[in-house]
Amino acid sequence: ALAVASVGSLFGDLPTETILSMEPDLVLAGEIVTAEQVDALKALGLTVFWQANPTNFEGLYQNIKDLGVLTGNTAKADALVSDLQGRVNAVTEKLADVQEKPAVFYQLDSTDPANPWTSGGGTFIDYIINMAGGASIASDLDAYAQISTEDLITRNPDVILMGDAMYGITAESVAARPGWDVIKAVQENAIYPIDPYILSVPGPRLVDGLEETARLLHPDVFAE
Repeated sequence: ALAVASVGSLFGDLPTETILSMEPDLVLAGEIVTAEQVDALKALGLTVFWQANPTNFEGLYQNIKDLGVLTGNTAKADALVSDLQGRVNAVTEKLADVQEKPAVFYQLDSTDPANPWTSGGGTFIDYIINMAGGASIASDLDAYAQISTEDLITRNPDVILMGDAMYGITAESVAARPGWDVIKAVQENAIYPIDPYILSVPGPRLVDGLEETARLLHPDVFAE
């Protein structure tokens, strides 16, 4: 991917001149691209395929197969899907006999440490936490919501996953927040950094996210 030329940011106006100069036969647009932007690209004579983000692994597999059809790589797409399905099944099989599901808080953004953002119901992060043998404490919240320290103390997670660790947030800084010392995850040092890209970017790496989350939540099951 690093060898592929960048056409610029998707935030703000699309770099249409650069896109046109590359003379693409097909433009693939993810859900981040708005309907208005898609229409603008089509108005330039470009063929655009807009693809919604998946909400579960079945949706991910179908997205991959669709791209295989569009690019003439159905065999490769099917092989990739088969490999991903095998890895997902391996995780679920190992977790089949797990009875205890730790309560998990996913910290998406703690710019406001007293009211951090988290991923609630309907997000792939929430889906993976629950599938990985955890119980997301934010499943009843909006897709992306802030949660107060008071509410977090009440929900009392067993594990905290730091999706913002790449921005300098550490387990020590989380544990030092006023009032957080009564949270079980803090008391038991169960605060772990995790790469947000393997949990929120809608592609094959989501299976990496499932495997990593399952290992963090059930290290004894995945020790071998």
